[in-house]
Amino acid sequence: MPDLTSLKATLRRGISLPPAGWMLAAMLAFYVLAGIFGRDPWKGEDAVHISTAWYTLSHGDWLAPNLAGRPFHEPPLYYWTGALTGKLFGWLLPLHEAIRLASSVWVMLAMTSLYYAGREMYGQESAAASPLLLAGCAGLLLHAHDAQPMLIALAAYGGGLGALATIGRKPRLTGVFYGLALAACLLGAGISPTLPLLGIAPVAWWLSPDRPKALHTLLIGLALAAILILPWPLLMLALEPSRLHGWLNTELVPLQTPFSFSGLGRFLALLPWFAFPVLPLAGWTLWTRRKVLRDMPQLLPLSFFFLTLLMLGLAYYPREIPALLLLPPLALLATPGALTLRRGAANAFDWFGMMCFTFFIGLVWLAWSAMALGWPSRLAGRVVILNPGFVGQFDLSDLLIGVAATAWWIWLIFTAPRSPYRSLTHWTMGFTTLWLLATTLILPWFDYGKSYRPVAEEIAKLLPEQSGCVAERGLSDTQRASLAYFVNIAPLSADTAAGKQCNWVIVTGDTTPELAPPKGRWTRVWEGNRPGDRKEKFRLFRR
Repeated sequence: MPDLTSLKATLRRGISLPPAGWMLAAMLAFYVLAGIFGRDPWKGEDAVHISTAWYTLSHGDWLAPNLAGRPFHEPPLYYWTGALTGKLFGWLLPLHEAIRLASSVWVMLAMTSLYYAGREMYGQESAAASPLLLAGCAGLLLHAHDAQPMLIALAAYGGGLGALATIGRKPRLTGVFYGLALAACLLGAGISPTLPLLGIAPVAWWLSPDRPKALHTLLIGLALAAILILPWPLLMLALEPSRLHGWLNTELVPLQTPFSFSGLGRFLALLPWFAFPVLPLAGWTLWTRRKVLRDMPQLLPLSFFFLTLLMLGLAYYPREIPALLLLPPLALLATPGALTLRRGAANAFDWFGMMCFTFFIGLVWLAWSAMALGWPSRLAGRVVILNPGFVGQFDLSDLLIGVAATAWWIWLIFTAPRSPYRSLTHWTMGFTTLWLLATTLILPWFDYGKSYRPVAEEIAKLLPEQSGCVAERGLSDTQRASLAYFVNIAPLSADTAAGKQCNWVIVTGDTTPELAPPKGRWTRVWEGNRPGDRKEKFRLFRR
Protein backbone atom coordinates (compact mmCIF):
# COMPACT_ATOMS: atom_id res chain seq x y z
CA MET A 1 0.00 0.00 0.00
CA PRO A 2 2.76 2.50 -0.80
CA ASP A 3 0.43 4.92 -2.61
CA LEU A 4 -2.05 5.05 0.28
CA THR A 5 0.79 5.57 2.75
CA SER A 6 2.18 8.40 0.64
CA LEU A 7 -1.27 10.02 0.42
CA LYS A 8 -1.72 9.86 4.19
CA ALA A 9 1.71 11.40 4.69
CA THR A 10 0.85 14.21 2.30
CA LEU A 11 -2.45 14.89 4.06
CA ARG A 12 -0.67 15.05 7.43
CA ARG A 13 2.16 17.19 6.09
CA GLY A 14 -0.03 19.70 4.25
CA ILE A 15 1.05 21.94 1.41
CA SER A 16 4.59 23.20 1.11
CA LEU A 17 5.21 26.93 1.35
CA PRO A 18 6.03 28.94 -0.64
CA PRO A 19 3.66 27.28 -3.11
CA ALA A 20 5.30 26.44 -6.42
CA GLY A 21 4.71 24.51 -9.61
CA TRP A 22 1.47 22.58 -9.84
CA MET A 23 0.42 23.50 -6.31
CA LEU A 24 0.55 27.23 -7.07
CA ALA A 25 -1.18 26.67 -10.42
CA ALA A 26 -3.94 24.67 -8.70
CA MET A 27 -4.47 27.37 -6.05
CA LEU A 28 -4.73 30.10 -8.67
CA ALA A 29 -7.01 27.96 -10.86
CA PHE A 30 -9.22 27.42 -7.81
CA TYR A 31 -9.51 31.18 -7.44
CA VAL A 32 -10.06 31.82 -11.15
CA LEU A 33 -12.79 29.20 -11.66
CA ALA A 34 -14.71 29.50 -8.38
CA GLY A 35 -18.06 31.14 -8.99
CA ILE A 36 -17.84 31.24 -12.79
CA PHE A 37 -20.40 28.47 -13.34
CA GLY A 38 -24.01 27.78 -12.49
CA ARG A 39 -25.52 31.26 -12.79
CA ASP A 40 -27.31 33.44 -15.29
CA PRO A 41 -25.84 36.68 -16.62
CA TRP A 42 -26.32 39.02 -13.68
CA LYS A 43 -27.73 42.53 -13.77
CA GLY A 44 -25.02 45.04 -14.70
CA GLU A 45 -21.75 44.59 -16.55
CA ASP A 46 -22.00 40.79 -16.62
CA ALA A 47 -25.18 40.75 -18.71
CA VAL A 48 -24.01 43.55 -21.03
CA HIS A 49 -20.68 41.96 -21.95
CA ILE A 50 -22.01 38.40 -22.23
CA SER A 51 -24.79 39.55 -24.56
CA THR A 52 -22.32 41.52 -26.69
CA ALA A 53 -20.01 38.50 -27.07
CA TRP A 54 -23.07 36.32 -27.81
CA TYR A 55 -24.08 38.72 -30.60
CA THR A 56 -20.57 38.48 -32.09
CA LEU A 57 -20.77 34.69 -32.06
CA SER A 58 -24.37 34.23 -33.16
CA HIS A 59 -24.43 36.88 -35.91
CA GLY A 60 -20.86 36.45 -37.13
CA ASP A 61 -20.10 40.18 -36.87
CA TRP A 62 -16.47 40.15 -35.74
CA LEU A 63 -15.55 43.62 -36.95
CA ALA A 64 -16.84 45.60 -33.97
CA PRO A 65 -19.06 44.92 -30.93
CA ASN A 66 -22.86 45.19 -31.06
CA LEU A 67 -25.21 45.28 -28.08
CA ALA A 68 -28.69 43.99 -28.88
CA GLY A 69 -28.30 44.96 -32.53
CA ARG A 70 -26.92 48.47 -31.96
CA PRO A 71 -23.27 49.57 -32.29
CA PHE A 72 -21.47 49.30 -28.95
CA HIS A 73 -18.48 51.61 -29.04
CA GLU A 74 -15.95 49.52 -27.13
CA PRO A 75 -12.72 47.82 -28.21
CA PRO A 76 -13.27 44.27 -29.49
CA LEU A 77 -10.70 41.96 -27.87
CA TYR A 78 -12.80 40.79 -24.90
CA TYR A 79 -15.75 40.04 -27.17
CA TRP A 80 -13.55 38.12 -29.58
CA THR A 81 -12.22 36.10 -26.64
CA GLY A 82 -15.72 35.52 -25.24
CA ALA A 83 -17.02 34.42 -28.63
CA LEU A 84 -14.11 31.98 -28.98
CA THR A 85 -14.59 30.45 -25.51
CA GLY A 86 -18.31 30.26 -26.26
CA LYS A 87 -17.55 28.42 -29.49
CA LEU A 88 -15.06 26.05 -27.83
CA PHE A 89 -17.03 25.20 -24.69
CA GLY A 90 -20.63 25.99 -25.65
CA TRP A 91 -21.28 22.30 -26.33
CA LEU A 92 -20.33 21.46 -22.72
CA LEU A 93 -21.64 24.47 -20.77
CA PRO A 94 -24.53 26.90 -21.04
CA LEU A 95 -23.42 29.48 -23.57
CA HIS A 96 -23.23 32.37 -21.10
CA GLU A 97 -20.95 30.32 -18.83
CA ALA A 98 -18.74 29.40 -21.76
CA ILE A 99 -18.51 33.08 -22.73
CA ARG A 100 -17.75 34.06 -19.13
CA LEU A 101 -14.72 31.76 -19.26
CA ALA A 102 -13.03 34.57 -21.20
CA SER A 103 -12.70 36.36 -17.86
CA SER A 104 -10.98 33.30 -16.41
CA VAL A 105 -8.50 33.33 -19.28
CA TRP A 106 -7.57 36.98 -18.70
CA VAL A 107 -7.44 36.70 -14.91
CA MET A 108 -5.12 33.71 -15.20
CA LEU A 109 -2.93 35.68 -17.60
CA ALA A 110 -2.90 38.56 -15.09
CA MET A 111 -1.82 36.18 -12.31
CA THR A 112 0.84 34.59 -14.47
CA SER A 113 2.25 37.91 -15.63
CA LEU A 114 2.42 39.18 -12.03
CA TYR A 115 4.22 36.00 -11.00
CA TYR A 116 6.98 36.66 -13.53
CA ALA A 117 7.04 40.37 -12.70
CA GLY A 118 7.51 39.53 -9.02
CA ARG A 119 10.22 37.03 -9.86
CA GLU A 120 12.14 39.54 -11.95
CA MET A 121 11.88 42.28 -9.31
CA TYR A 122 12.27 40.38 -6.06
CA GLY A 123 13.58 36.89 -6.82
CA GLN A 124 12.19 33.37 -7.12
CA GLU A 125 11.28 32.98 -3.44
CA SER A 126 9.01 36.04 -3.58
CA ALA A 127 7.40 35.37 -6.96
CA ALA A 128 4.33 33.45 -5.74
CA ALA A 129 3.33 36.28 -3.39
CA SER A 130 2.49 38.72 -6.21
CA PRO A 131 -0.41 36.74 -7.79
CA LEU A 132 -1.67 35.64 -4.36
CA LEU A 133 -1.79 39.27 -3.26
CA LEU A 134 -3.73 40.28 -6.36
CA ALA A 135 -6.17 37.41 -5.84
CA GLY A 136 -6.63 38.41 -2.21
CA CYS A 137 -7.77 41.97 -2.99
CA ALA A 138 -11.31 42.50 -1.74
CA GLY A 139 -12.25 44.64 -4.75
CA LEU A 140 -11.21 42.15 -7.42
CA LEU A 141 -13.22 39.13 -6.32
CA LEU A 142 -16.63 39.89 -7.85
CA HIS A 143 -15.32 41.52 -11.05
CA ALA A 144 -12.82 38.71 -11.67
CA HIS A 145 -15.76 36.31 -11.98
CA ASP A 146 -17.99 38.52 -14.12
CA ALA A 147 -17.74 39.18 -17.84
CA GLN A 148 -15.48 42.23 -17.69
CA PRO A 149 -13.17 43.69 -20.41
CA MET A 150 -11.14 45.66 -17.84
CA LEU A 151 -9.59 42.33 -16.80
CA ILE A 152 -7.57 42.50 -20.02
CA ALA A 153 -5.92 45.68 -18.73
CA LEU A 154 -4.96 43.85 -15.52
CA ALA A 155 -3.17 41.19 -17.57
CA ALA A 156 -1.55 43.89 -19.73
CA TYR A 157 -0.37 45.85 -16.69
CA GLY A 158 1.22 42.80 -15.12
CA GLY A 159 2.84 41.79 -18.41
CA GLY A 160 4.06 45.31 -19.13
CA LEU A 161 5.58 45.76 -15.66
CA GLY A 162 7.18 42.32 -15.82
CA ALA A 163 8.66 43.08 -19.22
CA LEU A 164 10.03 46.50 -18.22
CA ALA A 165 11.60 45.03 -15.08
CA THR A 166 13.90 43.00 -17.36
CA ILE A 167 14.75 45.87 -19.69
CA GLY A 168 18.46 45.82 -18.90
CA ARG A 169 18.91 42.04 -18.98
CA LYS A 170 16.54 40.64 -21.62
CA PRO A 171 16.08 43.38 -24.22
CA ARG A 172 14.41 41.38 -27.00
CA LEU A 173 12.04 39.59 -24.65
CA THR A 174 11.19 42.92 -23.06
CA GLY A 175 10.30 44.44 -26.42
CA VAL A 176 8.05 41.54 -27.41
CA PHE A 177 6.11 41.37 -24.14
CA TYR A 178 5.86 45.13 -23.82
CA GLY A 179 4.42 45.32 -27.33
CA LEU A 180 1.94 42.52 -26.58
CA ALA A 181 0.87 44.31 -23.39
CA LEU A 182 0.26 47.60 -25.22
CA ALA A 183 -1.72 45.92 -27.99
CA ALA A 184 -3.86 43.85 -25.61
CA CYS A 185 -4.59 46.86 -23.42
CA LEU A 186 -5.70 49.13 -26.25
CA LEU A 187 -7.71 46.47 -28.10
CA GLY A 188 -9.22 45.17 -24.86
CA ALA A 189 -9.77 48.16 -22.57
CA GLY A 190 -9.29 51.24 -24.76
CA ILE A 191 -7.05 54.26 -25.11
CA SER A 192 -7.22 55.64 -21.55
CA PRO A 193 -5.98 52.49 -19.74
CA THR A 194 -3.13 52.25 -22.27
CA LEU A 195 -1.72 55.69 -21.37
CA PRO A 196 0.01 54.57 -18.12
CA LEU A 197 1.73 51.75 -20.05
CA LEU A 198 3.09 54.35 -22.47
CA GLY A 199 3.94 56.81 -19.70
CA ILE A 200 5.98 54.31 -17.70
CA ALA A 201 8.35 53.64 -20.64
CA PRO A 202 10.57 56.73 -19.99
CA VAL A 203 10.86 55.72 -16.31
CA ALA A 204 11.97 52.21 -17.28
CA TRP A 205 14.45 53.67 -19.80
CA TRP A 206 15.88 56.01 -17.13
CA LEU A 207 16.23 53.13 -14.62
CA SER A 208 17.92 50.84 -17.14
CA PRO A 209 21.67 50.25 -16.71
CA ASP A 210 22.06 50.34 -20.51
CA ARG A 211 19.93 53.18 -21.86
CA PRO A 212 20.80 52.87 -25.58
CA LYS A 213 19.82 49.21 -25.48
CA ALA A 214 16.70 50.09 -23.47
CA LEU A 215 15.64 52.65 -26.09
CA HIS A 216 16.09 50.06 -28.83
CA THR A 217 13.97 47.64 -26.79
CA LEU A 218 11.15 50.12 -26.32
CA LEU A 219 11.10 50.93 -30.02
CA ILE A 220 10.73 47.22 -30.77
CA GLY A 221 7.77 47.08 -28.38
CA LEU A 222 6.09 50.13 -29.89
CA ALA A 223 6.57 48.79 -33.42
CA LEU A 224 5.10 45.39 -32.49
CA ALA A 225 2.15 47.09 -30.77
CA ALA A 226 1.46 49.19 -33.88
CA ILE A 227 1.57 46.08 -36.10
CA LEU A 228 -0.96 44.31 -33.86
CA ILE A 229 -3.27 47.27 -33.26
CA LEU A 230 -3.56 49.01 -36.65
CA PRO A 231 -5.36 46.29 -38.70
CA TRP A 232 -8.57 46.63 -36.67
CA PRO A 233 -9.13 50.42 -36.99
CA LEU A 234 -7.97 50.34 -40.63
CA LEU A 235 -10.53 47.64 -41.43
CA MET A 236 -13.25 49.66 -39.72
CA LEU A 237 -12.18 52.77 -41.62
CA ALA A 238 -12.45 50.88 -44.89
CA LEU A 239 -15.70 48.99 -44.18
CA GLU A 240 -17.68 51.00 -41.62
CA PRO A 241 -16.09 54.40 -40.99
CA SER A 242 -19.04 55.63 -38.91
CA ARG A 243 -18.34 52.93 -36.31
CA LEU A 244 -14.67 53.89 -36.16
CA HIS A 245 -15.60 57.53 -35.62
CA GLY A 246 -18.11 56.52 -32.94
CA TRP A 247 -15.49 54.46 -31.12
CA LEU A 248 -12.85 57.21 -31.33
CA ASN A 249 -15.31 59.80 -30.06
CA THR A 250 -16.26 57.56 -27.14
CA GLU A 251 -12.60 57.02 -26.28
CA LEU A 252 -11.41 60.61 -26.67
CA VAL A 253 -14.24 62.58 -25.04
CA PRO A 254 -13.22 61.60 -21.47
CA LEU A 255 -9.63 62.71 -22.17
CA GLN A 256 -10.87 66.16 -23.16
CA THR A 257 -12.62 66.81 -19.81
CA PRO A 258 -10.90 68.83 -17.06
CA PHE A 259 -8.84 66.89 -14.54
CA SER A 260 -10.93 66.12 -11.43
CA PHE A 261 -9.19 66.37 -8.07
CA SER A 262 -12.42 65.36 -6.33
CA GLY A 263 -12.58 62.25 -8.52
CA LEU A 264 -8.97 61.49 -7.66
CA GLY A 265 -9.81 61.81 -3.97
CA ARG A 266 -12.74 59.43 -4.34
CA PHE A 267 -10.55 56.81 -5.99
CA LEU A 268 -8.11 57.14 -3.09
CA ALA A 269 -10.98 56.89 -0.59
CA LEU A 270 -12.06 53.65 -2.29
CA LEU A 271 -8.68 51.95 -1.83
CA PRO A 272 -8.63 51.14 1.93
CA TRP A 273 -11.27 48.43 1.47
CA PHE A 274 -11.01 47.84 -2.28
CA ALA A 275 -7.25 47.12 -2.15
CA PHE A 276 -7.21 45.41 1.25
CA PRO A 277 -4.85 43.84 2.37
CA VAL A 278 -2.52 44.98 -0.43
CA LEU A 279 -2.60 48.70 0.40
CA PRO A 280 -1.21 48.48 3.98
CA LEU A 281 1.34 45.87 2.88
CA ALA A 282 2.51 48.18 0.08
CA GLY A 283 2.87 50.93 2.66
CA TRP A 284 4.99 48.60 4.81
CA THR A 285 7.23 47.88 1.81
CA LEU A 286 7.78 51.59 1.20
CA TRP A 287 8.62 52.16 4.86
CA THR A 288 11.07 49.27 5.17
CA ARG A 289 12.71 50.09 1.81
CA ARG A 290 12.57 53.88 2.11
CA LYS A 291 16.34 54.15 1.66
CA VAL A 292 16.24 52.41 -1.74
CA LEU A 293 13.05 53.85 -3.22
CA ARG A 294 14.95 54.97 -6.32
CA ASP A 295 15.77 51.36 -7.25
CA MET A 296 13.82 49.59 -10.00
CA PRO A 297 11.80 47.17 -7.77
CA GLN A 298 10.23 50.07 -5.84
CA LEU A 299 10.27 53.00 -8.23
CA LEU A 300 8.82 51.20 -11.28
CA PRO A 301 5.54 49.98 -9.68
CA LEU A 302 5.28 53.14 -7.55
CA SER A 303 5.57 55.39 -10.60
CA PHE A 304 3.10 53.22 -12.47
CA PHE A 305 0.63 53.48 -9.60
CA PHE A 306 0.72 57.30 -9.67
CA LEU A 307 0.49 57.43 -13.47
CA THR A 308 -2.57 55.17 -13.34
CA LEU A 309 -4.11 57.27 -10.58
CA LEU A 310 -3.64 60.45 -12.62
CA MET A 311 -5.22 58.78 -15.65
CA LEU A 312 -8.23 57.72 -13.58
CA GLY A 313 -8.70 61.28 -12.31
CA LEU A 314 -8.70 62.49 -15.91
CA ALA A 315 -10.74 59.89 -17.75
CA TYR A 316 -13.11 58.08 -15.35
CA TYR A 317 -15.89 58.71 -12.89
CA PRO A 318 -14.99 57.25 -9.47
CA ARG A 319 -16.29 53.69 -9.35
CA GLU A 320 -15.00 50.20 -8.74
CA ILE A 321 -14.29 48.91 -12.25
CA PRO A 322 -11.65 51.49 -13.30
CA ALA A 323 -10.15 51.24 -9.79
CA LEU A 324 -9.15 47.67 -10.71
CA LEU A 325 -6.27 49.21 -12.66
CA LEU A 326 -4.59 50.29 -9.41
CA LEU A 327 -4.31 46.74 -8.11
CA PRO A 328 -1.41 45.27 -10.19
CA PRO A 329 1.20 47.93 -9.22
CA LEU A 330 0.01 47.81 -5.60
CA ALA A 331 0.31 44.00 -5.55
CA LEU A 332 3.89 44.24 -6.81
CA LEU A 333 4.72 46.93 -4.27
CA ALA A 334 3.21 44.82 -1.48
CA THR A 335 5.14 41.65 -2.39
CA PRO A 336 8.26 42.20 -0.24
CA GLY A 337 6.17 43.75 2.54
CA ALA A 338 3.91 40.70 2.81
CA LEU A 339 6.93 38.43 3.29
CA THR A 340 8.81 40.63 5.79
CA LEU A 341 6.09 41.34 8.34
CA ARG A 342 7.26 41.19 11.91
CA ARG A 343 6.20 38.07 13.75
CA GLY A 344 3.44 39.73 15.78
CA ALA A 345 1.93 41.45 12.74
CA ALA A 346 2.16 38.28 10.65
CA ASN A 347 0.44 36.20 13.36
CA ALA A 348 -2.28 38.84 13.80
CA PHE A 349 -2.91 38.90 10.04
CA ASP A 350 -3.00 35.10 9.98
CA TRP A 351 -5.45 34.80 12.87
CA PHE A 352 -7.65 37.57 11.48
CA GLY A 353 -7.91 35.80 8.12
CA MET A 354 -8.59 32.37 9.63
CA MET A 355 -11.19 33.56 12.14
CA CYS A 356 -12.89 36.00 9.75
CA PHE A 357 -13.36 33.53 6.90
CA THR A 358 -14.26 30.62 9.18
CA PHE A 359 -16.99 32.79 10.73
CA PHE A 360 -18.42 33.83 7.37
CA ILE A 361 -18.19 30.28 6.02
CA GLY A 362 -20.32 29.25 9.00
CA LEU A 363 -22.84 31.98 8.14
CA VAL A 364 -23.07 30.71 4.55
CA TRP A 365 -23.85 27.22 5.82
CA LEU A 366 -26.51 28.66 8.12
CA ALA A 367 -28.07 30.57 5.21
CA TRP A 368 -28.02 27.39 3.08
CA SER A 369 -29.77 25.47 5.86
CA ALA A 370 -32.46 28.15 6.02
CA MET A 371 -32.99 28.08 2.24
CA ALA A 372 -32.72 24.36 1.55
CA LEU A 373 -33.97 22.82 4.82
CA GLY A 374 -36.13 25.60 6.28
CA TRP A 375 -34.12 25.79 9.52
CA PRO A 376 -33.81 28.13 11.36
CA SER A 377 -37.38 29.10 10.45
CA ARG A 378 -37.06 32.82 11.23
CA LEU A 379 -34.07 33.15 8.90
CA ALA A 380 -35.91 31.12 6.25
CA GLY A 381 -38.78 33.59 6.43
CA ARG A 382 -36.39 36.51 6.11
CA VAL A 383 -34.91 34.96 2.97
CA VAL A 384 -38.33 34.98 1.30
CA ILE A 385 -39.06 38.55 2.43
CA LEU A 386 -35.86 39.80 0.77
CA ASN A 387 -36.61 37.92 -2.48
CA PRO A 388 -40.41 37.48 -2.68
CA GLY A 389 -41.43 34.27 -4.37
CA PHE A 390 -38.10 32.48 -3.87
CA VAL A 391 -38.39 28.77 -3.04
CA GLY A 392 -35.21 27.03 -1.88
CA GLN A 393 -34.43 23.48 -2.93
CA PHE A 394 -32.01 20.82 -1.72
CA ASP A 395 -29.31 19.99 -4.28
CA LEU A 396 -26.99 17.08 -3.51
CA SER A 397 -24.22 18.19 -5.89
CA ASP A 398 -24.13 21.66 -4.28
CA LEU A 399 -23.94 20.04 -0.86
CA LEU A 400 -21.02 17.80 -1.88
CA ILE A 401 -19.09 20.75 -3.37
CA GLY A 402 -19.71 22.76 -0.20
CA VAL A 403 -18.55 19.92 2.06
CA ALA A 404 -15.40 19.38 -0.02
CA ALA A 405 -14.55 23.12 -0.02
CA THR A 406 -15.10 23.39 3.74
CA ALA A 407 -12.99 20.30 4.39
CA TRP A 408 -10.21 21.81 2.24
CA TRP A 409 -10.32 25.02 4.28
CA ILE A 410 -10.15 23.18 7.61
CA TRP A 411 -7.30 21.01 6.31
CA LEU A 412 -5.41 24.08 5.14
CA ILE A 413 -5.79 25.78 8.53
CA PHE A 414 -4.41 22.83 10.47
CA THR A 415 -1.63 21.73 8.13
CA ALA A 416 -0.11 24.91 6.62
CA PRO A 417 3.49 25.07 7.94
CA ARG A 418 5.03 28.13 9.55
CA SER A 419 6.26 30.35 6.76
CA PRO A 420 6.18 33.99 5.68
CA TYR A 421 3.60 32.76 3.16
CA ARG A 422 1.26 31.24 5.75
CA SER A 423 -0.87 34.34 6.48
CA LEU A 424 -1.08 35.30 2.80
CA THR A 425 -2.07 31.78 1.77
CA HIS A 426 -4.76 31.60 4.45
CA TRP A 427 -6.13 34.99 3.41
CA THR A 428 -6.36 34.32 -0.33
CA MET A 429 -7.59 30.73 -0.06
CA GLY A 430 -10.07 31.65 2.68
CA PHE A 431 -11.47 34.40 0.48
CA THR A 432 -11.74 31.97 -2.43
CA THR A 433 -13.38 29.25 -0.34
CA LEU A 434 -15.97 31.69 1.00
CA TRP A 435 -16.74 32.90 -2.54
CA LEU A 436 -17.08 29.33 -3.83
CA LEU A 437 -19.48 28.40 -1.02
CA ALA A 438 -21.52 31.57 -1.54
CA THR A 439 -21.81 30.95 -5.28
CA THR A 440 -22.67 27.28 -4.76
CA LEU A 441 -24.81 26.90 -1.65
CA ILE A 442 -26.78 30.15 -1.83
CA LEU A 443 -26.37 30.83 -5.55
CA PRO A 444 -30.06 30.12 -6.39
CA TRP A 445 -31.09 32.99 -4.08
CA PHE A 446 -28.62 35.41 -5.70
CA ASP A 447 -29.55 34.23 -9.19
CA TYR A 448 -33.26 34.68 -8.49
CA GLY A 449 -32.78 38.36 -7.66
CA LYS A 450 -30.05 39.34 -10.11
CA SER A 451 -31.23 37.81 -13.38
CA TYR A 452 -33.61 39.38 -15.90
CA ARG A 453 -34.53 35.94 -17.29
CA PRO A 454 -38.05 35.85 -15.71
CA VAL A 455 -38.92 39.29 -17.12
CA ALA A 456 -37.58 38.45 -20.57
CA GLU A 457 -39.44 35.13 -20.72
CA GLU A 458 -42.74 36.71 -19.59
CA ILE A 459 -42.50 39.31 -22.35
CA ALA A 460 -41.59 36.69 -24.96
CA LYS A 461 -44.67 34.57 -24.03
CA LEU A 462 -47.00 37.48 -24.71
CA LEU A 463 -45.57 38.43 -28.09
CA PRO A 464 -47.12 36.57 -31.06
CA GLU A 465 -44.82 34.81 -33.49
CA GLN A 466 -45.47 37.42 -36.17
CA SER A 467 -45.31 40.40 -33.83
CA GLY A 468 -43.02 42.38 -36.10
CA CYS A 469 -40.71 44.87 -34.48
CA VAL A 470 -40.73 45.77 -30.79
CA ALA A 471 -39.85 49.26 -29.53
CA GLU A 472 -38.53 50.26 -26.11
CA ARG A 473 -38.40 53.36 -23.98
CA GLY A 474 -36.15 53.73 -20.95
CA LEU A 475 -34.48 50.31 -21.11
CA SER A 476 -30.89 50.26 -19.84
CA ASP A 477 -28.05 48.46 -21.59
CA THR A 478 -28.42 45.61 -19.10
CA GLN A 479 -32.13 45.19 -19.83
CA ARG A 480 -31.69 45.31 -23.61
CA ALA A 481 -28.78 42.87 -23.33
CA SER A 482 -30.89 40.43 -21.28
CA LEU A 483 -33.81 40.58 -23.73
CA ALA A 484 -31.45 39.92 -26.62
CA TYR A 485 -29.62 37.03 -24.96
CA PHE A 486 -32.49 35.24 -23.20
CA VAL A 487 -35.28 35.53 -25.79
CA ASN A 488 -33.58 37.03 -28.88
CA ILE A 489 -35.55 40.28 -28.79
CA ALA A 490 -33.61 43.36 -29.89
CA PRO A 491 -36.02 46.28 -29.33
CA LEU A 492 -35.70 49.49 -31.31
CA SER A 493 -35.63 52.88 -29.67
CA ALA A 494 -39.16 54.29 -29.51
CA ASP A 495 -37.80 57.73 -30.45
CA THR A 496 -36.52 56.62 -33.88
CA ALA A 497 -38.54 56.57 -37.07
CA ALA A 498 -38.35 52.76 -37.21
CA GLY A 499 -39.35 52.43 -33.56
CA LYS A 500 -42.43 54.61 -34.03
CA GLN A 501 -43.75 52.11 -36.62
CA CYS A 502 -43.70 49.19 -34.13
CA ASN A 503 -47.01 47.87 -32.75
CA TRP A 504 -45.43 46.73 -29.48
CA VAL A 505 -43.49 48.79 -26.97
CA ILE A 506 -41.75 47.94 -23.69
CA VAL A 507 -41.32 50.71 -21.12
CA THR A 508 -39.61 50.66 -17.75
CA GLY A 509 -39.30 52.97 -14.78
CA ASP A 510 -40.52 53.60 -11.24
CA THR A 511 -42.82 56.60 -11.72
CA THR A 512 -46.19 57.07 -13.46
CA PRO A 513 -44.81 59.29 -16.28
CA GLU A 514 -42.00 56.82 -17.02
CA LEU A 515 -44.48 53.92 -17.22
CA ALA A 516 -47.02 55.79 -19.35
CA PRO A 517 -47.62 54.51 -22.91
CA PRO A 518 -46.47 56.50 -25.96
CA LYS A 519 -48.85 59.01 -27.52
CA GLY A 520 -51.67 57.33 -29.37
CA ARG A 521 -54.05 54.44 -28.70
CA TRP A 522 -52.23 51.74 -26.73
CA THR A 523 -53.43 48.83 -24.61
CA ARG A 524 -51.45 47.60 -21.63
CA VAL A 525 -50.88 43.87 -22.04
CA TRP A 526 -48.59 43.11 -19.09
CA GLU A 527 -46.89 44.63 -16.09
CA GLY A 528 -44.14 42.99 -14.05
CA ASN A 529 -40.79 43.36 -12.38
CA ARG A 530 -37.62 41.49 -11.61
CA PRO A 531 -37.90 39.30 -8.48
CA GLY A 532 -36.67 41.19 -5.45
CA ASP A 533 -36.93 44.61 -7.10
CA ARG A 534 -40.22 46.29 -6.30
CA LYS A 535 -39.34 49.75 -7.64
CA GLU A 536 -38.23 48.88 -11.17
CA LYS A 537 -41.34 47.96 -13.18
CA PHE A 538 -41.88 46.93 -16.79
CA ARG A 539 -44.95 47.38 -18.96
CA LEU A 540 -45.73 45.92 -22.36
CA PHE A 541 -48.14 47.87 -24.58
CA ARG A 542 -49.83 46.93 -27.87
CA ARG A 543 -51.03 49.48 -30.39
